[in-house]
Amino acid sequence: MSDSLAFPTSHARMGSSSGQPLTRLDGHLKVTGTATYAADNHPQNMAHAVIAVSSIARGRVTSLDVAAAMAHPGVIEVITPANCPPLALDPDQKHGLFGFRFDALQNDRVRYAKQPIAVVVAETLEAATEGARLLAPTYDVEPARMGFDDGEHYDPPAVGIGAPPSFAKGDLAAGHAAATRSVDTTYETPAQYHNAMEPHAMVAEWNGDHLTIDSPNQAIVMSRALFAGYFGIPPENVLLRSPFLGGGFGSKAIMNGPYILTILAARMLQRPVKMVLSRDQMFGPVGHRGATQQHLRLGMDAEGRLTALEHNAVSTTSSFDDFIEPAANASHNIYASPAISTRHGAVRIDTGTPGPMRAPGEASGSAALECAIDEAALACGLDPLEFRLLNYAETDPATGRPFSSKALRECYAEGAKAFGWAGRPLAPRQMQDDEGRLIGWGMGTAMFPCPMFPASARATLRSDGTALVETAGADMGQGAWTALAQIAADGLGLEVERVEFRSGISDLPDAGVAGGSGHTASAGTALHNAGTEAIAKLTEIATADPASPLFGAGNAGVEARNGRLYHRGDETRSESYAEIMARAGMASLEGNGTGTRDPKDAEELAMYSHGAVFAEVKVDPDLCQVLVTRLVGAFAAGHVINPRLARSQLYGGMIWGVSFALHEEAVHDRRSGRPLNADLAGYHIPVHADIPAMQALLVEEDDPYVNVLGVKGVGEIGVTGTVGAIANAIWHATGIRSHRFPIRIEDLIG
Repeated sequence: MSDSLAFPTSHARMGSSSGQPLTRLDGHLKVTGTATYAADNHPQNMAHAVIAVSSIARGRVTSLDVAAAMAHPGVIEVITPANCPPLALDPDQKHGLFGFRFDALQNDRVRYAKQPIAVVVAETLEAATEGARLLAPTYDVEPARMGFDDGEHYDPPAVGIGAPPSFAKGDLAAGHAAATRSVDTTYETPAQYHNAMEPHAMVAEWNGDHLTIDSPNQAIVMSRALFAGYFGIPPENVLLRSPFLGGGFGSKAIMNGPYILTILAARMLQRPVKMVLSRDQMFGPVGHRGATQQHLRLGMDAEGRLTALEHNAVSTTSSFDDFIEPAANASHNIYASPAISTRHGAVRIDTGTPGPMRAPGEASGSAALECAIDEAALACGLDPLEFRLLNYAETDPATGRPFSSKALRECYAEGAKAFGWAGRPLAPRQMQDDEGRLIGWGMGTAMFPCPMFPASARATLRSDGTALVETAGADMGQGAWTALAQIAADGLGLEVERVEFRSGISDLPDAGVAGGSGHTASAGTALHNAGTEAIAKLTEIATADPASPLFGAGNAGVEARNGRLYHRGDETRSESYAEIMARAGMASLEGNGTGTRDPKDAEELAMYSHGAVFAEVKVDPDLCQVLVTRLVGAFAAGHVINPRLARSQLYGGMIWGVSFALHEEAVHDRRSGRPLNADLAGYHIPVHADIPAMQALLVEEDDPYVNVLGVKGVGEIGVTGTVGAIANAIWHATGIRSHRFPIRIEDLIG
């Protein structure tokens, strides 16, 4: 398994590679089937583990037929609460930034369906699977609490990853009193499960008190420390390899019981153990997006300007932990209003704990907000785009801070022009195609914050004029390794094909978390800074050497490009990196960098990506079947490192929006608590026939403050405008407003 990749020479570009639409660094490996994912590893003497899971949502396990399982040929061990060794850290406590409570056979208690209740280890996968079936558990069953009306309501201390549960600005009562028009509306979003193409998997192997793990992971170095903590060993004793991920969407950045149990099994047996969750087991212990009920009250004056914006959300979480979808926070930063109030409540039900899922909070919150904004535009007799422009926020509505950059007006203009929005009739049910289908046009504003996580990187110039760059980053398929290699090449002033990029393993500098649309900014800034430090050292050597044509130029008087240092005032004075290092007798030269932004800028400026999505739908007037036929999104996300990869991410986000609006919903049996559609046949996501013609426009935007690269994220923003755009288009086609997602045929009939 390789954690080091290089560009084929056919990808060479002279000068800067930033902004170039290079194809994926790892693309050839993936399409030829030679990329090694976690479950593709087969160390010698490896055993197979199968997690046995509960078929009830609440109660306790009263018996397991361990003898029957052990009697099956090939079964080596059955781990239950009766023989499970203790962990160094309590799994019923939170540990670390993304710390969640999880089930690792602490006792016989069942808290949700699909909870791990035993582990069967065998010589073959088939034997382990049959052994798990033979356990034939019996239960003392308690009534499952599955809905908003069944669960325990409470006020959470925080939402998301530590955000305050409420926010208020201005005089809300006065804002409502000043309104001449108002909207009072409620929207519901369902539970959704990540369902990456690659399920959670792990191969764990102990060598004394050293642990090697192959597992898909979005936060490699952070997770290494967590794994070490649970097993009472130093972090440097854990080697976590995660070179390829078949999707993650947030679920592979958190600790979970199946992973810990796999490592426990490997330690108990003193041999490598592999575990791969089955598809139905993805609907339990590895996170999901909680369901929400969202109530919005908007007040507008006679001209259509907002006077009050109130957004209250209630989200489901598990009976034993707290991750609250921060849906109402979507109303903080988009529309100008003198009074804004948001509040979150929570309901404990008998499911696994929710967790971060692509655009956590913003996806569900913007779906409700953008529909409510359309309702407000209708109440004011205004075109939806006109209403949004009328309520355009020149500064951050929540804090009053100026934006580091904001090209949302340009997104509106370019998206509307490409879509043809100017021809849209104001009233619904005004357009039909030649087949008699109703046509509707809708839009939604897209927005997502620009976080940066602590990150570090190392760049090593070699005496042959090539370089090795290293950071423990994660590529979930979004092309991060390609974009990061491009950034690293630019920082070093090298053609990109002369850079070897090494990543995806925990003994490298920490690249932070691949999530929150902050990975490229964080790890990329670290790589850039590592490269510039290496070049600064090389420049110092050259300019201090009387034998160099750059002697006396000083650091500021030298420019690095294409593997050479040039005198800024006289480009005939130059020499290659190899020549400088050879004369200095150096085999290599190292630079290190961190990913940070100016603390003053972070404190004084509001930093977001922006966009606008326009949707066309066609609805059969008799059957009420909905087909999304066109999507146009215009997005401003700072400096785009690789337009090809950025558009791919934006398309992916927009497709997720189609899924959210029309398809995706986890359905649980209200009596047993079991998920009824725990597979990719019943858990509906779009197929090719559901995906329309799409256009993703990259709106030019320069942001000198967000980080040294001017880079913002694109991984999640595409979801945020699309859901509302589709829902609003359905209203425009039919005149019927659905207040729940996904929008069903039965919502539109009658």
